[in-house]
Amino acid sequence: MEYGESVQKILVRKIHKAEQDLIQLKLDYCRFIFGLAPRAKVEWDGASYLVLSVDVDSMKSTEDGAYTRPAVSGVPAGQSELTEPVQLGTDWTLEQRSKH
Repeated sequence: MEYGESVQKILVRKIHKAEQDLIQLKLDYCRFIFGLAPRAKVEWDGASYLVLSVDVDSMKSTEDGAYTRPAVSGVPAGQSELTEPVQLGTDWTLEQRSKH
């Protein structure tokens, strides 16, 4: 193996690791800033949805250095998770848990 090929493999591995780390950091941002913990419920178009996936690639950097809300997809709350997920986009609101 040539030196150039060896360096390329090392750099490619480092790039993949950095990309994975960035995805995890964005997921952490979603959890701590937007409240999107696993199995979170959001309100969209007047209905409640259970979030199944978060599209961190949809997050954009704002002028103040923060990030926009991610697009999410989910199923109507209370329905089977076998229901086809609905793309909710970024216009959702975290459902507030009622305090009993």
